[in-house]
Amino acid sequence: MENVIVYTSTNCPNCKQVKSFLADKGVSYEERNIETNEEYAQQVWDMGMRAVPVTVIGEQKILGNNKLKLEKALAELA
Repeated sequence: MENVIVYTSTNCPNCKQVKSFLADKGVSYEERNIETNEEYAQQVWDMGMRAVPVTVIGEQKILGNNKLKLEKALAELA
C-alpha cells in the first residue's frame, strides 16, 4: 500500500472518523496535525484546501469524511 497521509487538527470530529475508517480497513497512514506543525498547515494551504481533514491517497486529495471517495481512492491504489 502506498503512503496515505491524513491532515488533521486536534479536536476535529471528521478527522477522527476518517482515521477510524482507515484503521477499520487496515490501512496504515501518516497523521499530520496542522495545529502542532506549521509546515503541515502550509502543505494543506498549498494544496488549495482551507479545512481538514484532507486525506492524500496516491494522487488523490479528499476533503472531509467522504467514505465513497476514500473507498474509491483506496481501491485504485490496491
